[in-house]
Amino acid sequence: MTDQHDDLADRVAATRAQLFDTLDAIEDKLNLPKQLGIAASKVKRGIDENPVPYLAGLAAGVAVVGGIVVAVLRRR
Repeated sequence: MTDQHDDLADRVAATRAQLFDTLDAIEDKLNLPKQLGIAASKVKRGIDENPVPYLAGLAAGVAVVGGIVVAVLRRR
């Protein structure tokens, strides 16, 4: 009987630990400031490793915004 009780207690403890890990992971995913910090560090690391795609994206963004400004100014 004690073996069954010990086995059950071990399984409950393992399940409880797994639940706490899952809740911590969910909390991390829903923590917006933390996720923004992680994303910013990934971008910084990516820029350090290979800045060309980021510069191309920046140039494309500037071109799109410039096109929108020109289109709005022509309508006037």
